[in-house]
Amino acid sequence: MSSSDRLRDNAGQGASTVAAHRARRRLRADRARQLADLLRHQVLGGAFPEGPLPHESVLAVDYRASRNTVREALDLLRAEGLVDRLPGVGTVVVAQKYPHGLDRLMGLAETLREHGRVTNEVRTVVPVPAPAPVADRLHLPSGTDVLYIERLRRLGGLPLSLDLTYIPLDIGAALLGEDLENTDIFRLLESLTGRPLGHAEISLEAVNADAHSAAVLQAPQGAAVLMLERLAHLCDGRPVDLEFIRFRGDRITMSGLLRRSL
Repeated sequence: MSSSDRLRDNAGQGASTVAAHRARRRLRADRARQLADLLRHQVLGGAFPEGPLPHESVLAVDYRASRNTVREALDLLRAEGLVDRLPGVGTVVVAQKYPHGLDRLMGLAETLREHGRVTNEVRTVVPVPAPAPVADRLHLPSGTDVLYIERLRRLGGLPLSLDLTYIPLDIGAALLGEDLENTDIFRLLESLTGRPLGHAEISLEAVNADAHSAAVLQAPQGAAVLMLERLAHLCDGRPVDLEFIRFRGDRITMSGLLRRSL
């Protein structure tokens, strides 16, 4: 075999070795993501309330994973801010996400009452001409005045959401004299109208925090936040509350019960 042939053979073997190494790394990364998903569910479900997570060797046995895969999975959770590694202690839970259900129409204070008191910093309450999309959603003539409310909502003193709310002025005017700092708007709407809320249309997506939202929520500019758009109706079907709610994604988790119907 000539020298050039040997070089080509060695090059081919080298390429195969590199490709195999990359394939192993991709497979381990896939397994690490899968394990991180399982551990995240455990962490958010309160499976480790009294101390650190099990040792890496225990997790490796429990989940039939390599130690390297376990380390990569824990690194992913640490990058999310859920856990941290403390010298002499191990990996511990350092953050909590609060559950927000999507299968019942409830205000934030009602939803999180088991986790503490929600406080509201009312940043803006002012009548404004309704932008065309807002007027359309609230079934109002274009340019009709609506009450615009901006609130920063905290739980345990930590910023949780920035709520932008539009309410028809014939109802919203009465809110100007109400305690918006300590009462959910849903409760006030039901009290003022004498009718219960009936249903709401919602959409949920991840968006990047703009400079204003990031500053108010004390989150990095450009960080992903959960945007919940919700249009609530009274029991007679009238739309009365259009909200754009930006949640800190590292402090809230959305859940619901879905039933299959074909």
